[in-house]
Amino acid sequence: MPRIGLDLPTVIRAATELADAHGLEALTLATLAQKLQIRSPSLYNHVNGLPDLRRHLTIAGLTLMSELFGKALADQSGDEAIRAFSHAYLSFARAHPGLYEAVQRAVEPGDNVLEEAAGKVVDLAVNVMEAYGLRGEAAIHAVRGLRSLLHGFASLEKQGGFGMPLDLDVTFRLLIDTFLEGMKVMQTKGDMML
Repeated sequence: MPRIGLDLPTVIRAATELADAHGLEALTLATLAQKLQIRSPSLYNHVNGLPDLRRHLTIAGLTLMSELFGKALADQSGDEAIRAFSHAYLSFARAHPGLYEAVQRAVEPGDNVLEEAAGKVVDLAVNVMEAYGLRGEAAIHAVRGLRSLLHGFASLEKQGGFGMPLDLDVTFRLLIDTFLEGMKVMQTKGDMML
């Protein structure tokens, strides 16, 4: 019988706290049970093992990302939308390193809930590219490029890869400005690039 007051949202919140504090790989059913002050088998009333727990974390992370991106993109378009999206992305990675790690994994085909959650994030990013006249495959290529830049920066920052005493926010701004110059090239060349 499940502990009174313990439900799936409570389990996911506790798992998020552990993953954010110690990394996704450090999250186990045993550490989660200890945090919740229950026995590990009790978690099976809410999740179907560690893979299912991680799936729930991915959904929670994607949901939070889409909420943050939606707020950041409100009333924004073009360069300002890309800047807002980029800052929201980096803020999410900094505030929730465990959830950020969870959302980097590819979605299993056929998992409709995960596909829908990931699709919302992708749709927000693709919609930003419309201001540059990019649609379809061209927009996806642009989104992949932006994601690669943002993920690279976020990962290097998290791992302490920027050792020189220079302002990281300036570096990040220059990185986004350079990407925006590339977007102007894509905009003028359009489908000829594909």
